[in-house]
Amino acid sequence: MSTISVDPVPGRSDEMVVNMGPQHPATHGVLRVVIGLEGERITRAVPHIGYLHRNHEKIEEARTYFQVVPYTDRMDYVSGTQNELPVVLAVEDLLGVEVPQRAKQIRTIFFELFRIASHLVWMGTAMLDLGAITPFLYTFWDREIILGIVERTAGARMLPNYYTFGGVRRDVHPEFFKDVADFLDHLERRMPDYEHLVLENPIVHARTKGVGVLSKERAIARGVTGPVLRASGVAYDVRKAFPYDAYPDVEFEVPTSPDGDTYARFWVRFQEIYQACKIIRQLLEQTPKTGPYKGKVSPRLKISGERYRAVENSRGELGVYVVGDGSDRPYRIKHRGAAFTNLQVIPDLFIGAKFSDAIAILSSLDPVFGEIDR
Repeated sequence: MSTISVDPVPGRSDEMVVNMGPQHPATHGVLRVVIGLEGERITRAVPHIGYLHRNHEKIEEARTYFQVVPYTDRMDYVSGTQNELPVVLAVEDLLGVEVPQRAKQIRTIFFELFRIASHLVWMGTAMLDLGAITPFLYTFWDREIILGIVERTAGARMLPNYYTFGGVRRDVHPEFFKDVADFLDHLERRMPDYEHLVLENPIVHARTKGVGVLSKERAIARGVTGPVLRASGVAYDVRKAFPYDAYPDVEFEVPTSPDGDTYARFWVRFQEIYQACKIIRQLLEQTPKTGPYKGKVSPRLKISGERYRAVENSRGELGVYVVGDGSDRPYRIKHRGAAFTNLQVIPDLFIGAKFSDAIAILSSLDPVFGEIDR
């Protein structure tokens, strides 16, 4: 953290301006926030992004539709196949492809496994930001189990490139359903320990309760989605509002909290892990062990028309707008990133808080800059 020279703000002659990031581990790698301080209180906070910019959308417009899908994995690289689904759904709509029910069920199992994996990464890194090392070690151990299950079927771990138009690229590993069930048994035994380490931790309470409060009205006005929105009392979830794949066939709840503070955002993600386990349990019972895993799709797609499709990924509404001009490549493609949109509440949450609270607030937003910067 270094002091920078800026023009003084009128009426704030005692303000000190500092950089938080971009070389700061608790800003998750590449976020820079220019913070104004008067004593311990934050008077202004201006986020600066773009340090990880890779020009995703223009690159995708120069690729065929099949070649676009692997690029999406590299946005929210913690959430794996969740990035692939909006593009896949949009193209399936434009083509009128019929997706086998078993393929939808497999895709939904993977989708929720990556939700759990993402929330485990959040839990471990959030606690690391607050100074606790042990939860980080436990959560990454459990995430490794998920990535191992994914690798046995998809052939890759973090960037699986597994979804495709009409279903999935290959059938699941013969031991897939057993491996998933065994993991859920393990995770459900582990969750009380996580609750004790995080939600029941008096230090976490002191650092998060009443800190970084985001009101329901402000959350809606800023367009935030996902756990950040639901922690402010808004029960919006794309899986309920605009169901896709196998979500219409399973029962689950949308956890919300009226508090809107940093602790509420922690609590909501815990509840989402429980709901993800509930969804996967139902799908393990419903999904046939054998059967079609992909519909009929031409190996060379030529698409006309436009379509927006969105999913509820680990951070909120992840959408894509695709425009086809009759060629085998998208004429225009635009991603709507949940983490990118959620990041704009930093000034709302930082200003008025203590400088020591900034890290806890930021970790409760769970930013991933591969998606934010794109």
